[in-house]
Amino acid sequence: MGVGSVRSTRRRRAGRRMLGVVAALALLAGLLPAAAVAQETDPRIGLGEGWLDAEEASSNLALRAHLDRPEGFFNPDSIGTISLANSDLALTGDHAVVGSFHGFNIYDISTPDDPTLTTSVVCPGGQGDPSVFGNLLFISVEETRGRVDCGTDPSVGERFQGVRIFDISDLQNPVQVATVQACRGSHTHTLVTDPDDPDHVYVYVSGTAGVRPASTLESCNNNPASGEDPSRWRIEVIKVPLAAPEQAEIVNQPRLFADPETGAIDGLQNSPPTPQHPSGMNWGPTPITDACHDITAYPEIGLAAGACEGNGILIDISDAANPVRVAEVADPNFAYWHSATLSNDGTKVIFTDEWGGGLGARCRTTDLPEWGANAIFDIADGKMEFASYYKLPVPQTTTENCVAHNASLIPVPGRDIMTQAWYQGGLSVFDFTDSANPVEIAFFDRGPISSTALTLGGFWSAYWYNGHIYGTEIARGFDVFALSESEHLSQNEIDAAAQVRFDEFNAQLQPKLSWEPSFTLVRAYRDQLVRSGELSGKDLDQFDKFVDRAEEFSQGHQQSAAKAQLNAIANQLKGPQYDTVVGALRDLANSL
Repeated sequence: MGVGSVRSTRRRRAGRRMLGVVAALALLAGLLPAAAVAQETDPRIGLGEGWLDAEEASSNLALRAHLDRPEGFFNPDSIGTISLANSDLALTGDHAVVGSFHGFNIYDISTPDDPTLTTSVVCPGGQGDPSVFGNLLFISVEETRGRVDCGTDPSVGERFQGVRIFDISDLQNPVQVATVQACRGSHTHTLVTDPDDPDHVYVYVSGTAGVRPASTLESCNNNPASGEDPSRWRIEVIKVPLAAPEQAEIVNQPRLFADPETGAIDGLQNSPPTPQHPSGMNWGPTPITDACHDITAYPEIGLAAGACEGNGILIDISDAANPVRVAEVADPNFAYWHSATLSNDGTKVIFTDEWGGGLGARCRTTDLPEWGANAIFDIADGKMEFASYYKLPVPQTTTENCVAHNASLIPVPGRDIMTQAWYQGGLSVFDFTDSANPVEIAFFDRGPISSTALTLGGFWSAYWYNGHIYGTEIARGFDVFALSESEHLSQNEIDAAAQVRFDEFNAQLQPKLSWEPSFTLVRAYRDQLVRSGELSGKDLDQFDKFVDRAEEFSQGHQQSAAKAQLNAIANQLKGPQYDTVVGALRDLANSL
């Protein structure tokens, strides 16, 4: 797909020229690589402003649907009001749960091109990150205005900071069935399953707020690391009986940041390497490590990745109730380790840096690609080795909050591809199969909410689910996207990804991606070999002839003949570069 709608060409071109001048000056001053200046022709530059009518640009990504925030969840007189902002996203069956600082909204996505609002639940208490597991919905609560009963007047009622649990067996009428209080509330949380304990699900609580006074929750204290059982430098582990979620309780408070030699619980607390960020600005937030901001669990491989303020860590979760840190890394360019995503095979991990806390303009022409970016690490022998940075490859304006944020894998077979939200930088889809050379392959962006003032907005999350990408836009609403065929991605690859289906999806509970044998899968691998130049000419013609004939035989219920064709072409492909497609051919033959 080409560039999306443009509603003010003159203003857009003028903005592009202005940014081009700025970029040129930055280049002369030695502040910007020449490659970045070349991006001045990118259609994302110079997009016209607007709340619900901003100009849009896209490449290889089609906007299929948009819903504005529902009534009661926006204030037209104060667009960037954080207390009403959309936040993270979870998906279950044919529904999407969109969190917000004011509660949550549930959308019916059974027809992705025409989503509809199912219900809205008002329940203030912070960014309200959601997760789903069966008929249970978990919501993070961090702010002191949170009440146990979801009330909106913070001056009355019992205070609540922690994790709420709702029964969503009736999606039109969610019912709160449990609340688990935590000493620092729950900024985010992570569901973790344990294959040895199918009767429970575990919740890792990442609390980053100030420690609550003991008067509101007994056992909380703000002691220093040398004091008695301080409420910092730990996470909480909640154990949830699936048959009786009202009995959920904290069963462990592991010290994931301890020094293994000295036992000091603040063993990963690093002071900033310099008084200021390398940009010359103050650190924002300060990169200490007394909590994790976000943890992504991958139970299939017994591993989790934690983005923990001043460090990225790997965690052994083979015993879900007792997680143990096994590796850690730091980076002088990172201001705040925010979130993590592991590759499907567990050999790579991407950490994001939320420099400025998501509230600042961090994608300007003067911001280097190492700042507010992703850091990609290879994992080998339990250790992490830095491979590269990936940052949105086009500058944004000074009135657009922009920094790396929430993401998920797209299940294109044989490749590592991720879709990621960049606040007002829009969505970026990139390939990191070669961890040292990540490449953007698709994007969508809207113009700034305002061209005169920095206003909170943009995409909080962008997650792939059952053939579409769903995005939560802080100020504007809920979006649905579909990938388009391009030189970077074939239709067969897109179709093979769409064949991977989930009953539910939480970005912080990473599922194992797998593909059933199919002609689409075989052709997806075929397209990758053609793109790399490893299958061409007569060999390509022969491949297509045999596979096409096999599919015709299969559709005519001549399974033996179809198998013979698939095995025949598999036997002709010699060399390690063909191992994947040969395996797919033989798996397909055996499945017929």
